[in-house]
Amino acid sequence: MAEEEVGVARASSQGEDDARLKVAMEKEKRKEKRKRLLLKEAEKAERRGVCYLSRVPPHMDPLKLRQILSQYGDLQRLYLTPEDPAAQVRRKKSGGFRGQEFSEGWVEFTDKKVAKRVANMLNGEQIGGKKRSSFYYDLWNIKYLSKFKWDDLTEEIAMKNATREQKLAMELSAAKRERDFYLSKVDQSKTLSKIGERLKKKKKIEMVPKVVRQFPQKKPVSNDNGENRAQLSKDILAGVFGGSS
Repeated sequence: MAEEEVGVARASSQGEDDARLKVAMEKEKRKEKRKRLLLKEAEKAERRGVCYLSRVPPHMDPLKLRQILSQYGDLQRLYLTPEDPAAQVRRKKSGGFRGQEFSEGWVEFTDKKVAKRVANMLNGEQIGGKKRSSFYYDLWNIKYLSKFKWDDLTEEIAMKNATREQKLAMELSAAKRERDFYLSKVDQSKTLSKIGERLKKKKKIEMVPKVVRQFPQKKPVSNDNGENRAQLSKDILAGVFGGSS
């Protein structure tokens, strides 16, 4: 019985080891497969070429641009920069095109040789197509970017976005400082006006004339009349009592 139990334990442990080994081998296979795919993508990306459009004709959108340039070669990715929102608002107010327009763009071709050839062939040429098209008479402004990859574009866009956000934050901070300064000046003006009103009230109180009441008084008797009256009484008394004068 003990030997059988030992054999069963060995078999189970060996089965667990085999399962762990199988899982580890599958992980290694997935890693190798992912690595090969990444290498393939890197090789494909190295063969790709990017063209820059310095001007996008009015009414041109990514779908129409892809349809036109796909006639000259296989495209991978395409990006158009939307126009400035302020310019779009001005155009709409003036009664112009109300849709979305773009200022510049980048196009990625599968083969850099094709991208270079397309740029040299189309630059400065009329776009053409159907005559009723709104950009039939527009000209291509396209240039091949040597040693430029799509990752460089994403980094550039991220940097532009960060710069724009930083500029916006600075503008908001400046506007907040101006608002705080204006509010402080308003409070200061209110305080000064209140002080001025109090001073005006105080001056008005001080300028009110004091009421001085005058009462009629009798004039006092002079000293000369008193002396004559006293002298007369002495003479009378001397006459009465027979005193010598």
